[in-house]
Amino acid sequence: MENRPEPEVILERKGEAGVITLNRPKALNALNLPMVREILPRLREWAKDPAITRVIIKAVGEKAFCAGGDVRTLYDLGRAGRTAEALDFWREEYVLNHYIGTFPKPYVALVDGICMGGGFGLSAHGAHRVAGERYLFAMPEVNIGLFPDVGGTHVLPRLPGAFGVFLALTGTRIRAPEALACGLATAVVPSSVFPALEEALRAGGDVATTIAAHGVQPAPSAFADRAELIADLFSRGNLPAILSGLDETAAGGGPFATFAATTAQDIRAKSPTSLSIAMEQMKRGPALDLGGCLKAEFRAVTRVAAGHDFYEGVRAVLVDRDNAPRWQPASLADVDPNIIAAHFDPIPHELELLAPGA
Repeated sequence: MENRPEPEVILERKGEAGVITLNRPKALNALNLPMVREILPRLREWAKDPAITRVIIKAVGEKAFCAGGDVRTLYDLGRAGRTAEALDFWREEYVLNHYIGTFPKPYVALVDGICMGGGFGLSAHGAHRVAGERYLFAMPEVNIGLFPDVGGTHVLPRLPGAFGVFLALTGTRIRAPEALACGLATAVVPSSVFPALEEALRAGGDVATTIAAHGVQPAPSAFADRAELIADLFSRGNLPAILSGLDETAAGGGPFATFAATTAQDIRAKSPTSLSIAMEQMKRGPALDLGGCLKAEFRAVTRVAAGHDFYEGVRAVLVDRDNAPRWQPASLADVDPNIIAAHFDPIPHELELLAPGA
């Protein structure tokens, strides 16, 4: 008998729910183009199916919900001169992100383990985002010469207290208590209770009430004591002002001096171009709906895919693993703001989105 490979994503009807199960545990459930091409058509079917009253997305394995897009494949395609194929992934992923954000039925993400990048795009735009105790979130794109995409332009600047700007510029990892405090998660449920919650959701009934019945109140956010400082510094609107404020806090001593010094040092190690794009996202996002944000991101990623820093960042972090990227330009002072703004200019083949529920 022939051994068939395990499906990378499992799509099932269970009770009243359409259930999406990410099934690449050895790859930390990283999202690739074939998975996107399976998920979106099924979501479109479920949107029209009256027997499906909600959608649940979850993942196999205890380590990760989804650690991001399959960045190594995108790197290999770009390096081989096949940038157009890499852009196909981003284009179709962003269409899926938007469809999730405009899905006409309750969409419940059961997020336990690592949730970064592409995993954020699969979960953050749904109405219900349930964090388990293994939840670990970050948008670390500025570490690899990219920017917080998949709708980060829409979600992050809307988080209270400039916390999303902080996450975008630092790639800081947070746990379930922080996610609930800032609104990235809408509920926290113990990992051991996830199966019971899923069963209850599949049985029907009000989705929000069902989730609340299984939820717990987590510990306070680890950033609660420095929330005011983050709100002050990261709402300053430009990178020099943010870094200057961090430097002043570090130099002034006090309880947050070490945090400020470490944060400033961390930001300065990242791609200056990526940081500048991320800052521009944070400025533009509040005026745009999700679709407008994703269209802006596709313009930017089209130009990033034709540039230097993304390939250098992936090389340094994932390929050679020397963690010594040589950014071009090498410092924030050398970044041309006109070039950054031009990342968001129109492109010949703009992102085309599906109508909600189409």
